Amino acid sequence: GAAVLLLLTGCVCASMPEEPADRATPSDGYCSWITRAQPHGAGGRREGFSEFRLRVEGDPEHYQPGSTYRVTLYATNPAYFRGFTLIALKEGHNGDQEEDYAGNFQIIDEEDAQFMTNCPPAVTESTPRRRTRIQVFWIAPPSGSGCVLLKASIVQRKIISFQDEGSLTKRMCEKVLLLEDKPLLDCCACGTAKYRVTFYGNWSEKLHPKDYPRRANHWSALIGASHSKNYILWEYGGYVSEGVKQVAELGSPVKMEEEIRQKGDEVLTVIKMKAQWPAWQPLNVRAAPSAEFSVDRTRHLMSFLTMLGPSPDWNVGLSSEDLCTKECGWVQKVVQDLIPWDAGTDNGVTYESPNKPTTPQEKIRPLTSLDHPQSPFYDPEGGAITPVARVVVERIARKGEQCNIVPDNVDDIVADIAQEEKEEDDTPETCIYSNWSPWSACSSSTCEKGKRMRQRMLKAQLDLSVPCPHTQDFEPCMGPGCSDEDASTCMMSEWITWSPCSMSCGAGVRSRERYVKQFPDDGFACTHSTEETEPCTVNDDCSPSSCLVTEWGEWDACSATCGLGMKRRERMVKMPPSDGSICGAEVVEVERCMMPECHTIPCLLSPWSDWSDCSVTCGKGTRIRQRMLKSPVELGECKEELEQVEKCMLPECPMDCVMSEWSEWSECSKSCGKGHLIRSRMITLEPQFGGDLCPETTQRKTCKIKKCNQGGLNSDERKRRKEDRKKRRNKQGREESADELAGCKMKPWSAWIDCTKLCGGGIQERLMTAKKRYKNAQVTSCKDRKEIRACNVHPC
Repeated sequence: GAAVLLLLTGCVCASMPEEPADRATPSDGYCSWITRAQPHGAGGRREGFSEFRLRVEGDPEHYQPGSTYRVTLYATNPAYFRGFTLIALKEGHNGDQEEDYAGNFQIIDEEDAQFMTNCPPAVTESTPRRRTRIQVFWIAPPSGSGCVLLKASIVQRKIISFQDEGSLTKRMCEKVLLLEDKPLLDCCACGTAKYRVTFYGNWSEKLHPKDYPRRANHWSALIGASHSKNYILWEYGGYVSEGVKQVAELGSPVKMEEEIRQKGDEVLTVIKMKAQWPAWQPLNVRAAPSAEFSVDRTRHLMSFLTMLGPSPDWNVGLSSEDLCTKECGWVQKVVQDLIPWDAGTDNGVTYESPNKPTTPQEKIRPLTSLDHPQSPFYDPEGGAITPVARVVVERIARKGEQCNIVPDNVDDIVADIAQEEKEEDDTPETCIYSNWSPWSACSSSTCEKGKRMRQRMLKAQLDLSVPCPHTQDFEPCMGPGCSDEDASTCMMSEWITWSPCSMSCGAGVRSRERYVKQFPDDGFACTHSTEETEPCTVNDDCSPSSCLVTEWGEWDACSATCGLGMKRRERMVKMPPSDGSICGAEVVEVERCMMPECHTIPCLLSPWSDWSDCSVTCGKGTRIRQRMLKSPVELGECKEELEQVEKCMLPECPMDCVMSEWSEWSECSKSCGKGHLIRSRMITLEPQFGGDLCPETTQRKTCKIKKCNQGGLNSDERKRRKEDRKKRRNKQGREESADELAGCKMKPWSAWIDCTKLCGGGIQERLMTAKKRYKNAQVTSCKDRKEIRACNVHPC
């Protein structure tokens, strides 16, 4: 692709009283007058000027498309400058059109810089004043943009200092992963830094429509670590470990986490995020998962991996991303788009291809759009694969004394403090919840990882168009006495069994090992021992007449291919008796072996077929494979199996939300005028694995009992109201008389009885009973009355 020119030119309009005579008006080209600006002033153009320098944080020789870089222009003491202009221009273009410009700028300090009114892609100073440095962010252009020249021109009084080469020029080319052999350098930074890594999965049917697996698309649990350059979790062009293979093929992080933790002091923090089902949801429905980790001078690299599921062995991740800069500081932010990689362990070409192990194993490599016509990423023109994810790594804190060569500015310090202390509550104001319940007991009673849960109840959803977050919360935990909440403690594995004694006769030593399961988050090293030894004794009688022999070797193959045969094994004499006698220990052992019954004609069988599809579309099922008998049956009975069955496991079946029954309607909220009634129900089972979401848990409807009295009436109105009340009393008296004539007089309502449940939703009732029955009372005219209402609807 075309190379890109990044140019810093003098802001002549802001810093000089006179207008350049040859400057074109904006109508002459989009912003081309900036690129054609000529030097003016007493000094004119000053070639080879070395008092000013242009730097990109970390001095990278390559840029990652879409990544953010800090660009600094500074003057050496005692020099200074008054103005600047910053613009990114594709090489070979003169700036006549908007398409000539590449990349985007981001202003760090609005008191230093602003976008130019008559040239939107350019950045210039906010006010002309003496300064020794400015900083801006530059977001690199997309893939295919080629090399970039960062080029500077500044204004000092009426002098424009400009250079085509030298200290004000920085050349960077696009990072090509396949061709790059990135050296891992020593880190000179001081203290520690804390980062937050956020994973944005963009793998969706909209962006990747071909054969998109609607049924079971997901991201597996993410696993990684911050580590030293002596340990490589996985690397481009290398062979994957068993742990990486299990992540890439099965989405299981267990083995890879075990491999990471066995590396001891080479690892500082283990990075973990939970799986995502389905693979993509809007951020207002499900927040992007994130995790925090630390780095220090010896463990300044970061790697991670997650599986694209379902797939043969496709995954995305970062490998040995260096967070230490050449200026002995810590990178502030890394943004990188991710494409899928093939782990080299399975030959499948589609998302749901059956297992076909790659033999021999191949090296890990990125997928391309020309791999196979059936591939979901296939493009006959060989275009770039649309990224399936983006990862953002942001520095959120630094601890200890720092020694970076380039001094911090105010934004650097404030950003660290603000992000470290920030703890947002993303619950919408329209969602009314109860308080969280206490945490449940941990599901694990040992030092293995488990889960614990807490709940809250959605009491009201005032705006049904705004979704309310979850009502259940989970977090990892361990059994009693194994908590890792104290960041200053080490967590150790159990001891591995003792090794064999070092001597086969007499006194020796044996040893056993354990490894660090969790390192302290504060960056301190673990001081617990990982190995211990103890004395051991084998065969106290080591007299000169005894001999020492090795352990028995493996049994040889049976001497017969069918029927009865013999097999043997051997051992050797390590040390003959010192008195010259013959060693009496046996060195050869023979025993019989039985092979399958011999047939006059051996079975002729076809090769096994491929495994069938799993018998279910989700959950646990079975699959089969078959082979055929090729030899005629009359030549002899063949007892070889012709069909094999094995278990298979697909992603868990979707489970829809389950709700309880509605409670009774509550009493009206007001004694007069308009009020409302409320009823509620509880979520008894949250949706899982992509099941239907939960409907509303609270309903409300209006109620109106009677019109409320209003003050401030005139005398006529008060008189009329008094007469109305008198009429009502007379009427009520007549009704009571009617009740008595009907043969019944009622007692007042009783008090509400205790709720039937302490939590989880119960009921209360109260009664009105007959006070007096007259002789002429009818059974139907004098009945007891009962009212019922819901109570204690909060979760248990």
